[in-house]
Amino acid sequence: MEKLSMTIKEVPVSIRASHFDGKNGTIEYHIVLCPTKIADIQTQIKWLYQAYIKVMKLTDLDLNTSIFQRFFCSDIVNQANIIEKSPFFMDSLNNPSCISLICQPPGPYSKISLWAYHIKDRGKRHNKRQQSNSLILKRDKLIHYWSSGITSSDFESPYEQTLSILEKYNTFLNTNGMSLKDNVIRTWFFIQNIDINYKRFVIARREFFEKYGLTKDTHYISSTGVEGSSKDISAKVMMDAYAISGIQQKQIKYLSAPEYLSPTYIYGVTFERGTSISYNDRRHIIISGTASIDNKGNILYPGDVLKQLDRTLENIEALLGNVDASLKNMAIFIVYVRDPSDYSDVLKRMKQRFRNAPIIMAYAPICRPGWLVEVEGIAIIPQNAPDMPLY
Repeated sequence: MEKLSMTIKEVPVSIRASHFDGKNGTIEYHIVLCPTKIADIQTQIKWLYQAYIKVMKLTDLDLNTSIFQRFFCSDIVNQANIIEKSPFFMDSLNNPSCISLICQPPGPYSKISLWAYHIKDRGKRHNKRQQSNSLILKRDKLIHYWSSGITSSDFESPYEQTLSILEKYNTFLNTNGMSLKDNVIRTWFFIQNIDINYKRFVIARREFFEKYGLTKDTHYISSTGVEGSSKDISAKVMMDAYAISGIQQKQIKYLSAPEYLSPTYIYGVTFERGTSISYNDRRHIIISGTASIDNKGNILYPGDVLKQLDRTLENIEALLGNVDASLKNMAIFIVYVRDPSDYSDVLKRMKQRFRNAPIIMAYAPICRPGWLVEVEGIAIIPQNAPDMPLY
């Protein structure tokens, strides 16, 4: 795993990227772009796109290698129409990519920041296509599905919206020969006014999962549930997701670290702490939204954001240890803070510890008011597993 940070003199954008080059010739890139000067949204999008094109040239990427883009927005209701007319969206018409728009202010200077994921195969172009709000990517024996912006604002309550979102997604999975239990690797739930709406969301997800065989005795799905909203102000819940058709159960390992942090079900929620996916030459380790929690489900270090951050990272390191990985293998961090005034201190600590690693900072209250910071991310490590599918 190599990580780099760069600046482009004429464009005021912070650029951080990681890339993993497997022995089979597939290279994965995680790229984070954040404006470093205050400007209006049109100007910042222009800067982001200029920086994005420069990075692609420097790394020998092109639009065909683009798989997933998430834009973190400060005011999505007033910004979505502008973003959707930007070159990023125009590019996706001919070279489809899954684009996620979420209202989670990225600050302190940014009205908009970008996390972009690219896959480059030497000498080959991707077989990918768009199906509604999902990107479908066929790779050897597996088909990968990235979905974004799933809402259901026909209903008023977060409970009913959650059930409807999951039913929609389940229908999509079934149509493509998949199931929630066997094929879904990762979800994100963005919940408007989380301090009020999270409880009803949790109940709906738990009931739906039980209906389809996801319980503490089987398994759940790695996930983040955090404050966020879509451009539709009536959507109290929005979901992004990632699923794989053709995945074998022997590829999947669910992560735990009972000496450090409790299973989620002991305090009534239903997600996995992390999931490892094995491939022929690499292992993906997906870390769910993780906070400062102990092995009994208690919040540690109330009121101290930096101590909470340190404990959060300790918990993540313990999860990574399940598969002989460590924090140095993280390809991307997304850090959510409850209080925007904590941005600078938390970002400074993250940069001290992880130097050039791609880091997205976002204002997004977490599912318990006492948690001041939450971290999620993806790690990649090499492995030699001839009996596993190619990535």
